[in-house]
Amino acid sequence: MGIVKIADGLHVEVRKASTVMCRSINAQAEFWIKVGMLAEANPTLSYNEIVAQQLKGADIELPAIEAA
Repeated sequence: MGIVKIADGLHVEVRKASTVMCRSINAQAEFWIKVGMLAEANPTLSYNEIVAQQLKGADIELPAIEAA
């Protein structure tokens, strides 16, 4: 584990996002880093596809959305 230096403005945005997403500041930054790495490695996937794959990989069953 190490220290990552980021710009003050980005830290403010991480803090605000962490509040909305109910994550710690560190967990929010780690989430953004992980998603960013996956997006760079898989440029054809959307954000939603990346998250869905991660949830599936964690063996989380996603409920189907019923059409109205």
